[in-house]
Amino acid sequence: MSRPQSQAEYLARLVPPSVAGINRRSLLAGTGALLGTGLLAACGDDSGSGGSSKDVSLGSNQSDPKPKDVLVKVTDGFKTSSGVQVAVNTVDHNTFQENINNYLQGKPDDVFTWFAGYRMRFFAQKGLASDISDVWGKLSGYSDAFKKASTGDDGKQYFVPASYYPWAMFYRKSVWQQHGYQVPTTLDQLTALGAQMKRDGLTPIAFADKDGWPAMGTFDILNLRINGYQFHVDLMAGKEAWTSDKVKKVFDTWAGLLPLHQPDSLGRTWQEAAQSLQQKKSGMYMLGLFVGQQFSNEEQSDLDFFTFPEIDPAIGAKALDAPIDGYMMARKPKNEDNARKLLEYFGGKEAGDITVKNDPATLVANTSADVSGYTALQKKAAELVGSATEIAQFLDRDTRPDFASTVMIPAIQQFIKNPKDIDGLTSSIENQKKSIFTD
Repeated sequence: MSRPQSQAEYLARLVPPSVAGINRRSLLAGTGALLGTGLLAACGDDSGSGGSSKDVSLGSNQSDPKPKDVLVKVTDGFKTSSGVQVAVNTVDHNTFQENINNYLQGKPDDVFTWFAGYRMRFFAQKGLASDISDVWGKLSGYSDAFKKASTGDDGKQYFVPASYYPWAMFYRKSVWQQHGYQVPTTLDQLTALGAQMKRDGLTPIAFADKDGWPAMGTFDILNLRINGYQFHVDLMAGKEAWTSDKVKKVFDTWAGLLPLHQPDSLGRTWQEAAQSLQQKKSGMYMLGLFVGQQFSNEEQSDLDFFTFPEIDPAIGAKALDAPIDGYMMARKPKNEDNARKLLEYFGGKEAGDITVKNDPATLVANTSADVSGYTALQKKAAELVGSATEIAQFLDRDTRPDFASTVMIPAIQQFIKNPKDIDGLTSSIENQKKSIFTD
């Protein structure tokens, strides 16, 4: 199946506001000081490349078994075609993300995994990544929207998109058929469905936030449904007040839904929550398409999803999160020629074909890749993204990295622990936001 023709138009809206002028705060200062010297520093110091013309180092956050295995197959393909060995240095996904600033300012690998949007632009603007516009001159198969999502404030390209995935409410078709559940199209219907699932002995909504970022997806979708896409963009850019009634309504709505969520979420990883869905203990799970990594090949056909239902008819249910993952080059790679060759390979048809054949839990960004092997779930996911009116990148990718990590992770976790003090919570977020977003 080819990518929906309308997708380029919709993806064109995914690039968040400019990060030009951000220069005051030290990014993730506390976390980086604690962990950077040990966990992520190892990525660059122990790459083993040594400047050889026959190798290149890659810092990877693909620590889960399936994406890790897929990346091995892709880099093996690169070695076969180029003769260049890739030294892949894998770090736990969450650790990689929380310590990226210290890593990039130390001795990073030649190429590293990262995200499109605000976070890419942030590091490009800070001079912590290399211009790869020449690589883009050799690429084909990308829409203008994907190129825009890879472009910094200076008009140069710093990122090669590899894959993307929508966030939605996932469920097992067999469980729903057994109980006669119907897809909800309004919040009231979702609430009623959750109550019925409880009566049927299921946890209505699988939920986890041990790593800090998964619950951001729930905040995002409620904000998009209640206040719309433009408010999401402006809130993430620091232009809207977290103390506004609009934000409080998001948290208030979420508080009403929390009893339907899996309890003790702060001690659970997203993989463990996904397993409760896989084991038919939970009825639904708000997550990205990568939830399928926790399902066997035989179970893939039993997995389905629906977009989070409408809350305000005036806003509808057409906006969603669909983050883009890919690769960037360090500011001073030890093997720059090989790094550019690797990025060109990552952005080509062959790498896309390998990904399609081996990972049913993602969508490839390059339209030249052969997607005839997409599963029914992948086809439906591509259609969902193609039909969206607005596409966000995800809370921690649409805002400043320091704000997402040092403010929003603890704030959302505090809300989950105590959803009754919304006024105090939003006041705390707003006060910290003012400090961070003021140069």
